Amino acid sequence: MDIDQYAAFLPAARHHATVPPESTWLPWRGRRVHIARALDPTAPIRMIVVHGGGGYSGALWPLARLVAEQGVEVLSPDMPLYGYTEEPNPGAVRYGDWVDLLCDIVTEEHRRDDRPLVLFGASMGGMLAYEAAARTGDVAAVLATCLLDMSDPAALSAASRWKVSGRLSAAALRIAGAALGSVRVPIRWIADMSAMSNNPALAKLCADDRRGGGAKVPLGFLSSWVNYPHTAPEQYRGAPVTLVHPAADAWTPPQRSIAFLQRISAPTRTVLLDNCGHYPIEEPGLTQLEQTVRDTLTAVAEQADRR
Repeated sequence: MDIDQYAAFLPAARHHATVPPESTWLPWRGRRVHIARALDPTAPIRMIVVHGGGGYSGALWPLARLVAEQGVEVLSPDMPLYGYTEEPNPGAVRYGDWVDLLCDIVTEEHRRDDRPLVLFGASMGGMLAYEAAARTGDVAAVLATCLLDMSDPAALSAASRWKVSGRLSAAALRIAGAALGSVRVPIRWIADMSAMSNNPALAKLCADDRRGGGAKVPLGFLSSWVNYPHTAPEQYRGAPVTLVHPAADAWTPPQRSIAFLQRISAPTRTVLLDNCGHYPIEEPGLTQLEQTVRDTLTAVAEQADRR
């Protein structure tokens, strides 16, 4: 993994050595899913770090490592099409596969280990974490940097490279997915990867990384993502959700995620990460993110103690 290339963009005070994760593999529906782990059997809580479009475990590991330093066991799967997961039929991957895979990982991890499980979703991974918490009931808390509901035309327009009507984008992708579903295109054709970070060099690294933002995705995947029927927030019965949205996000404005969060029928909290872009590496927001993670872990531990 090229973890050090991403870690180099952290503030200078945090440039201590990044302990590489252990690579593990999960057979799942004919593919080998790569899961990076920082194992710690003494940690009272475990966390699954979920990447979004253009990310993978290696790209997120510098942030995952900061989480692990809070005394948490961390695992981070590479979703099909990204990272080191071995995908035999890339053209057939759909967003529903990502949802099913994360739910199965949550269910299996909860079955084999009774320590509380927290989900941390970055970017598009925020809605994945939300959905897995809603569906499994096996999650103690959810943190998300973004909660973009693609059924919201304004959210879809914000996420798209071409700032056209959200309804028009959804319709176009639906048609393209039906006619050319297996055709793969660079994700940067659809999403503005230059906005991945407010640091142009980091944004370029993300966009050029063949395991991340430089990957190709099938039009059928994009269509299924945009048109996926996520659990309505008013019907959500999962764990508490904390939005840790970068305040200076040039890609996905906080307002769209906040609007979705405010509709969730469960305890919620909003923390805006000051000075942070979409990939949150800047201070003081990075320290605010660490503090919010600590607060969440403390609340989860206290809840576990009361049981």
